[in-house]
Amino acid sequence: MPKRALISVSDKTNLVEFGKRLSEAGYEILSTGGTEKVLTEAGIAVTPVEEVTAFPECFSGRVKTMHPKIMGGVLMRRDNENDVKEANENGIEPIDLVVVNLYPFEENVKEWTMDDALIELIDIGGPTLLRSAAKNYKFLTVITDISDYDLVINEIEKDGNTSEETRKALAAKVFLRTSAYDAVIMKAFFEGKNRACTLVDEAPLRYGENPHQWGAYYDAYGVGRAWTVIQEEKQMSYLNILDADGAWNVVREFSEPTAACIKHANPSGVASSDSIVDAFQKSYDADRLSAFGVIIALNRPCEQEIIEKIIDQKIFTEVIIAPGYTNEALTLLKSKPKIRALQIDPDAATPNVSMRNALGGILMQESDTKVLTEDDLTCVTDVKPRDDQIRDMLFAWQVVKHAKSNAIVFAKDAVTVGIGCGQTS
Repeated sequence: MPKRALISVSDKTNLVEFGKRLSEAGYEILSTGGTEKVLTEAGIAVTPVEEVTAFPECFSGRVKTMHPKIMGGVLMRRDNENDVKEANENGIEPIDLVVVNLYPFEENVKEWTMDDALIELIDIGGPTLLRSAAKNYKFLTVITDISDYDLVINEIEKDGNTSEETRKALAAKVFLRTSAYDAVIMKAFFEGKNRACTLVDEAPLRYGENPHQWGAYYDAYGVGRAWTVIQEEKQMSYLNILDADGAWNVVREFSEPTAACIKHANPSGVASSDSIVDAFQKSYDADRLSAFGVIIALNRPCEQEIIEKIIDQKIFTEVIIAPGYTNEALTLLKSKPKIRALQIDPDAATPNVSMRNALGGILMQESDTKVLTEDDLTCVTDVKPRDDQIRDMLFAWQVVKHAKSNAIVFAKDAVTVGIGCGQTS
């Protein structure tokens, strides 16, 4: 009896090549809907799932693979006499490979509003098949990540099957994927308010807070990272990420072009101006001595002139984080490959919850996104502040929010003059 593979994928990337090699390896391919159409049009022999189940797809495709002849073929234990006996009695044949990726729910979430269209993108059969196959990994292989196609087909072509070690690793990826998928669905039902999180998409770091510590970055909600690495000769470390986050959180507070220099998660200089170039220079000038090995954040695209100033003034810069980079800036950055450049999506990067570990658990709270305005102020002194003093006070108030308490910030003309952080008294 030939081995059988069930393939039902939303993302058809590399599907045809994988299907051809699988067919040439002697597998019978079972499939549904759009996947079946793509494979058939490529000249690959496919058995429609409804031929196996003798039951048509129904409810606009909501029910396709949820049938004993499919689920039984996935879940039966090949070394269990009773399972084999029941399978024979019910005409259930084993399925040896399950290839499923899920409906694109995450990509279609908009403003965390659960509407009818989004409801239809909640995959039911896919996660069920994946979890079933993963549970039975001792006897069959499961793929949910298209980057694993080559690994699996290479082992099949070489040895006739995948190793149990490979099957177990792929099963683990399934539970990671489905838990992340469910976390995003949960968040959509809560209209964007986080009540739980799932750590996915591990990105190894150079090290943790100290070189002897392991470190990694995870996406907490399964919707993809808000930032991408534009340039990284030297791998990011734990503190690089932590400081970049702190720097970005400062500048995103301001609607005016604003730049910040950050050291050890605290700002050394922050400035707003009419241009991002001028804001950068003023933020650096606010405390040049502290701005060594600095993280630079900009709330406007990074321009060539900023990179020129970094080079001309010999500013030792670890990371630049900005919502974009001009082509000229990127070209010039290549001459300073040790500077890591991150590009951030301002909308996706605005947090609505903050988390930190404490006493072996996780503390969560609503993020402090309040922006103080003049309407929030009450003057109780005989001498009234001038308009420019109020503007500076509001500017300093937004900066001090990002300095570790107890903290004091002095500011003049939308530039920090002095920042004192983390004082115990």
